[in-house]
Amino acid sequence: MSTARARLRTMIEAGDLVVAPGVFDGISASIAARTRQDAAYLTGAGVAASGFGLPDVGLVTQTEMVERARMIVRACGDLPVIADADTGYGAPMNVVRTVREYEAAGVAAIQLEDQAFPKRCGHLPDKELVSADDFLRTLAAALDARQDPDLLVIARTDARAVLGLDEAIRRANGYAAAGADVVFVEAPEGVGELERIAREITAPKLVNLVLGGLTPLESVGRLRELGYAIAIHPANALAHAALGMLNALCELSGENVADHLPTKPSEFFDLVGMREWAAIGERYRTPSREGA
Repeated sequence: MSTARARLRTMIEAGDLVVAPGVFDGISASIAARTRQDAAYLTGAGVAASGFGLPDVGLVTQTEMVERARMIVRACGDLPVIADADTGYGAPMNVVRTVREYEAAGVAAIQLEDQAFPKRCGHLPDKELVSADDFLRTLAAALDARQDPDLLVIARTDARAVLGLDEAIRRANGYAAAGADVVFVEAPEGVGELERIAREITAPKLVNLVLGGLTPLESVGRLRELGYAIAIHPANALAHAALGMLNALCELSGENVADHLPTKPSEFFDLVGMREWAAIGERYRTPSREGA
């Protein structure tokens, strides 16, 4: 465990770009290890879809994610695992338990975000935020809870979509100043925004490259040139696996695969009930919370 953690921290401190494909089950984790990736990213969206047949809208619990993280770490062997932990699954006291459980599961890094619960996939619309001060309390709890100093804490902000890029950069710099090892501005739009984030945030930065998402799929060379520390590709293996299953099962049933083929994240989540869950959410919607 600590060897993988120390290796991930060393790679980031050396200033190279860590490329981490998304993993979500035993076979994706095993293949990531066998193909000698830099690291693996335990994608919450992938776990929700593959493990539970659910869209990424806050329906998977902490205990379910920790159980999946433990299995993924075993399958990955010495490969460092960067683990999505959503909002930390509650108040700061819950965040303390979340960090302890993920650390005991053996992950090399844990990612927390400043969305309000229930969270949504970062490349879906209608996200809501907690205040920056509220997230700083979450972050402080996470930093205090870790026992192994090599465990990285990644702070993600979803402010770009809700309050604009200026606020996203302000939050990311504030989270770095508070002790986050890596910061992550979710869903920048266009190369110019990627360049500005790279220029205006000096802390180690993570970029999320989602197939069909909002952020341009820049090359490893360009991201390295810009100074990003980690590039996660959460959907690559999942999208190809889903396409293979669609082709195989439509061949058996005689369905037209084009009728089910997703081209963006929201359409992918339709395969696992996004519309039905959105209708349930709308039925019990509470007034919007202001992110400030």
